[in-house]
Amino acid sequence: MIVQACINGARPRDFHPALPLTATAMAADAAACLAAGAAELHIHPRGADGRESLAAVDETMLAVRQACPGTLTGVSTGAWIENDVERTRAAIAAWRELPDYASVNLSEADAPGVMELLRERGVGIEAGLATIADAERFVSLAGHGRVLRVLIEIDIPDLAAALDEAHGIAAVLDRAGLRRPILLHGVDLTVWPFVDLARQQRWSTRVGLEDGKTLADGTVAKDNAEIVKAAVAVFAGRG
Repeated sequence: MIVQACINGARPRDFHPALPLTATAMAADAAACLAAGAAELHIHPRGADGRESLAAVDETMLAVRQACPGTLTGVSTGAWIENDVERTRAAIAAWRELPDYASVNLSEADAPGVMELLRERGVGIEAGLATIADAERFVSLAGHGRVLRVLIEIDIPDLAAALDEAHGIAAVLDRAGLRRPILLHGVDLTVWPFVDLARQQRWSTRVGLEDGKTLADGTVAKDNAEIVKAAVAVFAGRG
C-alpha cells in the first residue's frame, strides 16, 4: 500500500495557485510531496507553452530525478496529449530519460500498441481502467499480467455509481485471476472516499492536484504536499 502523488495532470493554470507547470516547479513540488510521505510520483510533463507534452518527458524526468533520486516516477501517455497515434508513438520512442512507468488508458484505441512499445523500451505499465468495459478489454489482451500495476481510476461524479464501477472492475480482475497491485483513485468529490476504500481493501491510492484540490473536510489545500500528508494520515489510521 502506497500513496502516490499526482501533482498536476491536465488541470489548467488557474485550477490552483500551486499547480506545478514547469520541470523545475514539478521537481520542487515532487520533493515536497515525498517529504510529506508520498512513496511515488505521477507527473504530466508540460512544454514551454504550459501544455501537456510527451516531448517534455526527458527534461522533466531529469529534473525530478535530480531532486528526488531513487524515487519511482511515472508519466501519462493519454491520447489527448499529442492527439495523434503516430506522434504519440514517436514521442515515446524518442524518450531518453525514461520514466519508471507510464499510465495507459484502456479506453483508448491504441492502448495495446502503446503498452507493447513501453515494454520494448523497458518502461513499466500502469493499466488505467475507468470502466468495467475497460477491465474486460484489459484481461482479454495477451500478456495482460505483464504490467506493473492496475489503476482503477473512476471519474464518475456520483459516489454510489463510482463505487459500483470500482467494485465491478475489481470483480473482473478477480475472475481473471489477475494478481497485480491495484491503485485506486477518484476525482474531485470521490477522492477522499476512495482513499478510505483503498485503505480498507489494502490497495494503493494517489492524491494531488490532478485529482482534486480539497481536503476531506472540503477546504482547499495549500498545495500537493498538504493533500499527500492528509492521505498518508488516512493510511496510517490517523485521518
